[in-house]
Amino acid sequence: MAKKIILDVDTGSDDAVAIMTALGCDDLEVVGICCVWGNLSVEDTTENTLRLVSALGKDTPVYKGAPDAIAKYLERAEKAPLQSIIKDGKEIRIHYKHLEGLEEPVDKKAEEMDAVSFYIDYLKHAKEKVTVITVAPMTNIGLALSAVPSIAENIEELIIMGGTDRLGNVSECAEANIWHDPEAAQIALNAGIPTTFVALDATHSAPLTLDDAEELRGLGTFAGKFTARIIEQRTEFDSARDGVELTSTPVHDSLAVCAAIDKSVITEYEDCNVRIALSGIADGRTIIDRRTPAPEPNCRFATKASHDKYMEMLKKYLG
Repeated sequence: MAKKIILDVDTGSDDAVAIMTALGCDDLEVVGICCVWGNLSVEDTTENTLRLVSALGKDTPVYKGAPDAIAKYLERAEKAPLQSIIKDGKEIRIHYKHLEGLEEPVDKKAEEMDAVSFYIDYLKHAKEKVTVITVAPMTNIGLALSAVPSIAENIEELIIMGGTDRLGNVSECAEANIWHDPEAAQIALNAGIPTTFVALDATHSAPLTLDDAEELRGLGTFAGKFTARIIEQRTEFDSARDGVELTSTPVHDSLAVCAAIDKSVITEYEDCNVRIALSGIADGRTIIDRRTPAPEPNCRFATKASHDKYMEMLKKYLG
């Protein structure tokens, strides 16, 4: 029987690969895709998701969700503009307003119910437990759990693409998805759901290369060719940002989906107790408590992954 999942996205380049991987796997039944603000506005992330699902020929319901964080941007931070770099007169971004090469869906529309209401309604009435995979700020699930805490009982596992132990990408010590809405992440951790973080440490340990892009393009499928272009786009951005010619880039979000399908893609986990910093220079940091004696673990924290297994899975599900 296929594992039922809810996918929460801010599409976004690597979110697109996560969606294609999930919808291409017969072992997963995607009961809903919830969109949230993050990489782009929620209007744009929803539009990108609708275009992608339509291009794949799927009828998976798409729900438009929260347009902003629960608390962060009320006072203590301002949203930074989407990062772009000008190189040789060309603007380069890691996430474009609309995913390149996708037509507007003719018939595919977002559901009338919003994403937070969908979480509450679906999980309240679920006949079997569901795995929730978040690859975006966790505002939707945080709001749903705040409103109706009992829905946590119907979540089999929460898999979070987010957090970091030794790396940071939006600050010195925080990962973007958690940093954008740390309160939502802490609400989810407080809910008692079995939780796995697929952290930056893991995604950076298994970057995808330009050779991988060619291999995926060689599959000849829409998903394979689309993913190849995303790898190239992200590598181009990273190269321009770092001022060196790179040949690989971490493609974060689809690794979390692969971990939901087959845990063996992750080669190193730490069972630990994590709290989210909610203020100051550490805002959004996933703090692993390593004191002795160790406190009771509240999650598994993935720190390393297998590139070869990751590519094997992508070729299977994008092919």
